[in-house]
Parts: sequence; structure tokens; C-alpha cells
Amino acid sequence: MEVIYADTSVFGGIFDKEFSEGSKKLLESFKKGERKMMISDIVFRELFDARQEIREQVNNVPDRFKIITAPSIKAHTLAARYIEEGVLTIRSADDALHIATATLQCANLIASWNFKHMANTEKNELINKINTECGFRSITIKTPDQIIKP
Repeated sequence: MEVIYADTSVFGGIFDKEFSEGSKKLLESFKKGERKMMISDIVFRELFDARQEIREQVNNVPDRFKIITAPSIKAHTLAARYIEEGVLTIRSADDALHIATATLQCANLIASWNFKHMANTEKNELINKINTECGFRSITIKTPDQIIKP
């Protein structure tokens, strides 16, 4: 079964006119068990100050179709490398951790509406160059729309 790491923007996207359809369809596919949703404690931390209706979206996916993980020491080291190499900045350290965690936890894809730091072909290529140099696998980052309508 395909495992997709969902970053925080996927949940907030449900309540954004531009991103609502893609987020809803992706979350629906998780709820039905068509795909497995992976999230990390970074998502929970980022959602902490979000509106209740956004926070509740994580709980709408049955536990059997959900993988909850946390960044390892290796993930922190890999995320730091993305920043050291200038692919991401220190301000986007959580984005770097999302990517590193998904990579090391073997997610098939990352779903994100973050076009600046994540769902960006140029950034994805640079991230995968670093992953390869460090002996890790490549990871693909797509928007929920790109995942639902390939």
C-alpha cells in the first residue's frame, strides 16, 4: 500500500478555497484505506495553534490507515544538511524535518501545498541530490492534486 507523508498544509488546505478539493480527496483516500497516511509529531506541533476543525482532520483517518512517527537523530542530521547546503533556510527547519523524516521512514511520497520549500521541482531535485550523496533514497514531493490526479 502506498504510504504518503502528509505535511501540515494538507490539513489546513481543507479549509482553503484554492486547496480544498485536493486535500479533501487525499484525506478521503486515507480514510478509505486506499493509501496510508504518515504524519510526525512535527505535524501535531504545527497544528497545536490551529483551529479545532483543522486539528480534528488528523483524527478522521482510522488508526489502521495512519502511521505516526517522529524525527530521528539521523533525520535531524539530514535536515541540517538541507539547510547547510542552502536548499532550505533555518526558517524552514520544520519543512526540512518533514522531508528528512519522510525520507528515512520510507514514505512513497510527501503531500504538501508548500510550493516555496517542498512541492517545488527545483527544491525536490536538490533535496534528492543530498539524499543520494548521504546514501539515502530519493523522495518525491507533490501536491494533493498531483497525487489524486496523476
